[in-house]
Amino acid sequence: MASDTIPARGPGGGTVLDARGVTMRFGGLTAVRSVDLTVGHGEIVGLIGPNGAGKTTFFNCMTGLYIPTEGTVRYKGTVLPHRSHRVTEAGIARTFQNIRLFANMTVLENVLVGRHTRTNEGLWSALLRNPGFKRAERASEARAMELLEFTGLAAKRDHLARNLPYGEQRKLEIARALASEPGLLLLDEPTAGMNPQETRATRELVFAIREQGISVLVIEHDMRFIFGLCDRVAVLVQGEKLVEGTPDVVQSDDRVVAAYLGTPFEGVPEDEAVAEVAAAEDAVARNTGSGSAPKTSKEGDA
Repeated sequence: MASDTIPARGPGGGTVLDARGVTMRFGGLTAVRSVDLTVGHGEIVGLIGPNGAGKTTFFNCMTGLYIPTEGTVRYKGTVLPHRSHRVTEAGIARTFQNIRLFANMTVLENVLVGRHTRTNEGLWSALLRNPGFKRAERASEARAMELLEFTGLAAKRDHLARNLPYGEQRKLEIARALASEPGLLLLDEPTAGMNPQETRATRELVFAIREQGISVLVIEHDMRFIFGLCDRVAVLVQGEKLVEGTPDVVQSDDRVVAAYLGTPFEGVPEDEAVAEVAAAEDAVARNTGSGSAPKTSKEGDA
C-alpha cells in the first residue's frame, strides 16, 4: 500500500501538521501502520476509509490521547507532547465521533470551558477575583460570544447543552474547540446523524473556519460531503494508507472502490484480527477515562 505523502500546499504556505511513520500497536495487534500525512496552512484534508480502518486511532495519536508506538507527529515543526492538554495548548483542537459536551452546563459555559488553555489567571486570582481575573473573565466571555455568533448559536447562549437539537450540539462542540484558538482543527465525523440541510450547513461552517486561517483535518463517512469539501483526501484501509490525492484522483482509484466494497487485499488481516484490534482500543478507552495516554511497548507494558 502507498506510504508516500503528497506535500502540503495550503493557500498560506507552510506545513501545519507533519505525521511521519505513525504506528499504533495494542500488544501484538497493529491498528495503524506507518502512516504519513501532512496538512498545510489553510488546507482542508480528509481522512476516509471503511469501518475499522484506524481513522480515529490515528486521530488519537495526533492529539495525545495515545502515544504512538512508532513515528513522530510535529505541529509547525515541533514534536508534539504526549499529553492531550499540552497538544491543545500547542494549537490543535478536536471534536469527537461521539459528542462530548457538558450536558448540564449552558451553551455559553461549554464554550468558556474551551478557553481554559488561553487564560493565564491562577488559583488565587480566581479565588480573590482581583481586577486581572475580572478582565480575563470579560475577555473570555466576549470571545465565547463571538464564536457563538460565528456558529449560529448566540440566541441559545443560556440553553442547557442537553436541550439542543443534535445538529446544534455538533456546532457547539466545534465552537468549544475553536475557543482554544487552534491553528489546526480535527473533526471526527462532524456530519454523523445529520440530515442533508444540517450537512450543508456544516460544510459551509468548515469553509468559514478555513477562512479564519485555521487548517482542518476531517474524518467522515459521507463521501459526497468529503469530496466536495477537501483539497486532498487520504484513504486508510486496515490501518495503512492506501492512496492520497485530490478528490478526483481518489474517487477514480479502483483500489478505493474495492476497499469500500470489501474486496480483500494481499496481507489484509482477517476479520477476527480486526475485531481484536477494536476490542483492544475499547479496553484502552475504558482504562484511560482520565484522559491520560496509554503506555506502549516502549514503556514496558507489552
